[in-house]
Amino acid sequence: MGHHMNDFRSILSNFGVEVQGGCEVDLNIPTTMMDSNVIMENTITEPRDDMEFDSHEDAYSFYKEYAKSVGFGTAKLSSRRSRASKEFIDAKFSCIRYGNKQQSDDAINPRPSPKIGCKASMHVKRKPNGKWFIYSFVKEHNHDLLPAQAHFFRSHRNADSLKNDVRVRRRKNLTAVSKLFGAYQNVDCLESYMRNQHDKGRSLVLEPGDAQILLEHFMHMQEENPKFFYAVDLNEEHRLRNVFWVDAKGMEDYTTFGDVVSFDTTYFTNKYKIPLVLFIGVNHHIQPTLLGCALIADETHYTFLWLMQTWFIAMGERAPRVILSDQNNAIKAAIAEVFPGTRHCYCLWHVLEKIPRQLEFLSMWHDTFMLKFYKCIYKSWTEEQFEKRWWKLLNRFNLREIEWVQSLYEDRIHWVPTFMKGISFAGLSTNLRSENLNSLFDKYIQRETSLREFIERYKAILEDRYEEEAKANFDAWHETPELKSPSPFEKQISLVYTHEIFKKFQVEVLGAAACHLKKENEDETTTTYTVKDFEDNQNYTVEWNESKLDIYCSCRSFEYKGYLCRHAIVVLQMSGVFSIPSKYILQRWTNAAKSRHGIGERLDEVQSKVRRFNDLCRRAIILGEEGSLSQESYNIALCAIKEALKQCAIVNNPVEIDVRNTITVTHAVCAIEVNQCSNISNEIVPDPKVTNANKVPRRAGAGKEVASNENSASNKGKVPLPEVVSVGIQDGFHQMYVEKVEDK
Repeated sequence: MGHHMNDFRSILSNFGVEVQGGCEVDLNIPTTMMDSNVIMENTITEPRDDMEFDSHEDAYSFYKEYAKSVGFGTAKLSSRRSRASKEFIDAKFSCIRYGNKQQSDDAINPRPSPKIGCKASMHVKRKPNGKWFIYSFVKEHNHDLLPAQAHFFRSHRNADSLKNDVRVRRRKNLTAVSKLFGAYQNVDCLESYMRNQHDKGRSLVLEPGDAQILLEHFMHMQEENPKFFYAVDLNEEHRLRNVFWVDAKGMEDYTTFGDVVSFDTTYFTNKYKIPLVLFIGVNHHIQPTLLGCALIADETHYTFLWLMQTWFIAMGERAPRVILSDQNNAIKAAIAEVFPGTRHCYCLWHVLEKIPRQLEFLSMWHDTFMLKFYKCIYKSWTEEQFEKRWWKLLNRFNLREIEWVQSLYEDRIHWVPTFMKGISFAGLSTNLRSENLNSLFDKYIQRETSLREFIERYKAILEDRYEEEAKANFDAWHETPELKSPSPFEKQISLVYTHEIFKKFQVEVLGAAACHLKKENEDETTTTYTVKDFEDNQNYTVEWNESKLDIYCSCRSFEYKGYLCRHAIVVLQMSGVFSIPSKYILQRWTNAAKSRHGIGERLDEVQSKVRRFNDLCRRAIILGEEGSLSQESYNIALCAIKEALKQCAIVNNPVEIDVRNTITVTHAVCAIEVNQCSNISNEIVPDPKVTNANKVPRRAGAGKEVASNENSASNKGKVPLPEVVSVGIQDGFHQMYVEKVEDK
């Protein structure tokens, strides 16, 4: 008992917030001393009246260096020679945004102009002795300064290549970033520290008392449902680094709606008070499902590798078909290692929201640029069209040398709609975050939300999700969707889709009346149409292969929303096809989404099944209301349900036994009172015996041990799981493990 108590207290000490991880820098506070050193080393002195230069070129070189350190581009505004000696006697240098834009009325395709009336400038004059002095200096700008992106300005592009090295720039950016956010939150800036620590030394930064709140939350959740899963990752000094958890409902939802998952790091990258990341899915009512939460110490490859592998284990080692994330090299590498067969894509709004920040110098032509940009990514039907438009766009706006733009092109298969044929995002990839299902969590999490507040709101999140889904299920059982047209497509889908997705599809059916198609060409297998949509006054390309029942539209409604568009519907209708091909009716959107049997090829069978399902649900509700009136009626109803379920199982599965994989996680326990957990020490945990991720340890149960499946331990090609320690409330302190067991 005493030994277990010490282990438990040692674990608690890892949750303490006073200790630090692998770096020898205090990562809890802004690195003031480090900042001052960097400033002394890298910042150019501000222009002063007492400065002298050998020539006006030297003066301009100084002004350029000053501008680069502060964050603006420069230009030579004017210069003047002596009429007698013909030597330069006067020169004026300015910010590239100095003055106002001038453009003739008949200009064709004018080049973008950065001028917005900025007054920042430096005026120098020549003394009789040949030296140059600062005659006047205007420091103030009327726009934001961009020290971290200064190398993008044309005046600074030809600087020393060593100074333009990415790693050097990252180290120089440490000063500005640490002032704003604290160095512990910026991975790029701590690159040298992390390299020395092999990306493993960081520790999670929490406020006093947060650790105990977190642990008590885990204990409470697991008491309510033993299937609640959580895991913690300790650094080399055995201090808390990363934490992951998911409730039983999240794991259950993943079995049905795990085809598309969004990995949302918005709250972490936007420097919210809690370093929270979320795994989010979407159910058949177009409602977000929470598939996991994590608190992470940094954005290193190691952290994301640990997190992806841990989430993979929690989800029963079933990989999603598609996973969406922000554009991040560490995330990309981790997903490629853990989910080699998964299609990794960047959410569109993640890419689009970065444009104003990354291309800030184009702000004056933002609207013009976005029109061309949207045409390039949304209207390019083929890869060849995209390539042509992309390079034309870059040439027009002089973007070929911009590193971020280069990275977008290199990662084009991860985000450009042209490359998304044949997959579906189920509505999780949108143009704006406000349109994205992920944004529904924003009402629970604000920038200053503390961990204590989030834990309380986490319970509200789960309760709201349960209630909204239950209400949608109830409506599906009790209400029949209203048909608004004689369309056979509308009638067909009304018997299959849930109400929410049917209403969206219904809009497309009605919208087909505003579409006019024209056959463009036809070969042996495929017919291509141009569809004019009079509602948005746009033309769309639709390809139809009747033999394979394949249909693709350039609006990509099926890829991004998961159901066919009006343009495809009008082509099907004019081709004599009056039912949606089954391949374009995703089971995830149907009333039978949670059925263990697939939709199959015959939609009439699906429709009959849905009718039977809805009828049984209505009758079950009536039985529940009547059976709950007394204990006697309850017992009768319960016995009837059990017997009916048994007989149905025999009829439907005469031979097979339904075996489900159950994830069981053994956690720490010690028979101690809750109030004994209140004193958290800062002791370092004794070196635990870490489980090898490639081996499945034995299950520690309530008084007995069950041998693990040896075959499951030898799966080849798996990524080794980084060291994981799990904390919880069962029979003793054990390492985290996963085992597949049969339901009894």
